[in-house]
Amino acid sequence: MGIREDIKVMLARRAMTMTKVAQIMTSRGMKMSIKNLSNKLVNRSVRFEEVREIADILGYKIEFVEK
Repeated sequence: MGIREDIKVMLARRAMTMTKVAQIMTSRGMKMSIKNLSNKLVNRSVRFEEVREIADILGYKIEFVEK
């Protein structure tokens, strides 16, 4: 599963839309429109910092776990 699908699952679990996530990101100074966010996920060009911010908004944290 890719990052796009992971984020869609997290959105569904929190009953939140990408529009709301984009609005919150913008309110936090990241200037993210829904179109821009959607394009980044489709094109797989989303930056790690943006993924970390999305995870935070949805109540998740990112961890690196040794294999």
